[in-house]
Amino acid sequence: MRSISLAHLTVLDADPLTLIEAGAAGGFDAIGLRIVPPLPGDAIVPVVGDVPLQRRIKERLRATGLRILDIEAVWLSPQTQVDALQPALDVGVDLGARYVLTVGFDAEPNRLLDNFGRLCMLANARGLRPMLEFIPYATIADLGSAHDLLQQAVPQDAGLLVDALHLSRSGGHPADIARYDPGLFSYIHLCDAPAAPPPAADLRAEARGERLYPGLGELWLDAFLGAFAPDIPVGVEAPSAAFASCPPAERAWHAGEATRRLLERNAGERR
Repeated sequence: MRSISLAHLTVLDADPLTLIEAGAAGGFDAIGLRIVPPLPGDAIVPVVGDVPLQRRIKERLRATGLRILDIEAVWLSPQTQVDALQPALDVGVDLGARYVLTVGFDAEPNRLLDNFGRLCMLANARGLRPMLEFIPYATIADLGSAHDLLQQAVPQDAGLLVDALHLSRSGGHPADIARYDPGLFSYIHLCDAPAAPPPAADLRAEARGERLYPGLGELWLDAFLGAFAPDIPVGVEAPSAAFASCPPAERAWHAGEATRRLLERNAGERR
């Protein structure tokens, strides 16, 4: 089966060490660690600059056998100072991450292009691959727009991150994936949801707290998984209101079990 990673948003209240323990409890192979506040005012547990915490993170990763798939989340807004992100990129490398998740959130296209290009250059110099995620309520709102920005920036190495919910809510479909170079997709984000989208004003609330665990909703997840190479890792990003009162480890266990059931079924159908 594909390897699975516990995205931090699934258990966003978990500090980095609790996130690792939750990932282990849920049977995950990796985690996605939030070390950059997406937008000004967003609260995170500071990892950059806290060397003792970084040391403990590495110790817990070794003890559990987990790895860090990606660091997140660089939202390229009008206020973003890309060069100031270099310490975060250095920490990501030190912790063993392979990817850095980024989102376009700037309505000034030239500035967004310049900032994305600069981020790619800094990340690539450190061996990190930026993964550009489109989000319907961000500036880069759909798969086509994300690909266009990538084509304009012409980075040494960058890819596209497709989230099942965002693909659905942006009007996309798994069949759209075939239009693009498979090499652009290093990993994917998986969750579930009702087939009918909420009003546009509620898309952010749904994405941040009202998703369903994979296989428990009505999205076309079998077709979604089938649109990508069978060995692409899956990041489970599924903050669920139904399980919000559960401890992080319990939420991770339910998310992991649901994901494995879906992946096993999907693999059987492929055979």
